[in-house]
Amino acid sequence: MARISRKILALGAAPLALTGCMGAGGAIPSASAPITQTEAQQGAQYHPQLLAEFGGAMTGTHAQYVEQVGKNIAVQSGLGNAREAFTVSLLNSPVHNAFAVPGGYIYTTRQLVTLMNNEAELAGVLGHEVGHVAARHSQRRQAESQKNTLLGGGLAILSGILLGDSGLGNTLSRTFMEGSQMLTLKFSRQQELEADDLGIQYLGRAGYDQRAMGTVLASLAAQNGLDARLAGRNASVPEWASTHPDPASRVQSALSKASAAGAGGVTNRDTFLTRIDGMLYGDDPAQGMIEGSTFIHPEMRLAFTAPQGFYMVNGTRAVSIQGQGGQAQMTLAAYSGNLETYVRQQFTALGGQNSTLAPAQLERTTVNGLPAVYGTARVNNGQSQVDVVVFAYEFARDRAYHFTAIAPAGRAATFNPMFQSMRRITQVEATSVVPKQLQVVTVARGDTVASLARRMAYDSAQEDRFRVLNALSSSATLTPGQKVKLVVRAR
Repeated sequence: MARISRKILALGAAPLALTGCMGAGGAIPSASAPITQTEAQQGAQYHPQLLAEFGGAMTGTHAQYVEQVGKNIAVQSGLGNAREAFTVSLLNSPVHNAFAVPGGYIYTTRQLVTLMNNEAELAGVLGHEVGHVAARHSQRRQAESQKNTLLGGGLAILSGILLGDSGLGNTLSRTFMEGSQMLTLKFSRQQELEADDLGIQYLGRAGYDQRAMGTVLASLAAQNGLDARLAGRNASVPEWASTHPDPASRVQSALSKASAAGAGGVTNRDTFLTRIDGMLYGDDPAQGMIEGSTFIHPEMRLAFTAPQGFYMVNGTRAVSIQGQGGQAQMTLAAYSGNLETYVRQQFTALGGQNSTLAPAQLERTTVNGLPAVYGTARVNNGQSQVDVVVFAYEFARDRAYHFTAIAPAGRAATFNPMFQSMRRITQVEATSVVPKQLQVVTVARGDTVASLARRMAYDSAQEDRFRVLNALSSSATLTPGQKVKLVVRAR
């Protein structure tokens, strides 16, 4: 099972919910060529799908500010002569991600924006993604290998390892990518560095401090490391610009290139912090919230707890539960009132049209007052076997939810505590779910890292979180008048 981490580390860092669509025939434009009509049509086609995958586009002053900065940096690429040639979207997603697709469509999640500490860093991230588009990296990867598959951050990886290149393995990969918000197209090491280089060039042309590319990469590496430590795992989940190539060399490379280009340029730190004040942080209650090891959804009125040693990733259509002992996902499907039929339908969907994947038998039970049905199918994979489990619950005559889990044969019991933890929540519990938001404060005389960190809306690692959020080293202190970010409960 240790192979899982190495497989994840091999992934690239430019999420893309597309397959087989780029560069299908015809010459690939050069990096200096403007957006073509074909590319514009491709971008327009996939734009709605990407918005849906990542929680939709946000509106209001935060989104308007990100759009303004994004268009300003995008026009430096020469892809389009006017700001109107680009569509810049701030996504309602709690994961750190940014990407762009041909046609001038550029995206960043709100969570990634909250990690930044100045406007130049925002421009650098968006410039990096524009660089991928300008260099036509998607098309070139497709041209190099039509087998360049898309992998998600959850069961897609495990099923690929355990089931190989089988029909079932491919179907499981596609199934468990949906809703993960971690779809990833693997770019080469050279392509990632080239996108960094282009982003640095765009920063210079726009008058920004070019060191911002290096500092934002450093913050991403620090956040990835903190998340891993808090979850008790290796820093191996693919997030934007954190894995390919390794963060340390990437940061040093970006900083040295910026230094070689000469000093100067603005960061617009205070303006940036003022403009992102109040931004939603972490999960949106409308999509459910992860609180420690518990997932709670105030609108669906449900909650469950991940097994010890596992961590969760909340997506728009599913919650992924990941760990060394297996992977799982909680989601829903159309329900006609019969749980046995529902479970069998999920196995059929997992196996694909040409598969006979089915549980050996179905068991009925009750979990915390909820009618439930579950089944297990053992799947041969060469000299090894895996167990696929579907565990479904009826919440109403027309509504059911289910877990799908995969684990090495005989080890699916690791998920039993989670299966037994599913429950309805009360209206009081639902209304008590309060989202987190970013609060920008000005350091007053007497304020310290420790005193401000205690205001963070977390039960643990408050100071570590505060330092990473504000790009403060372990020895850095605060100065009165300095603006810093806190994560607090929204009022």
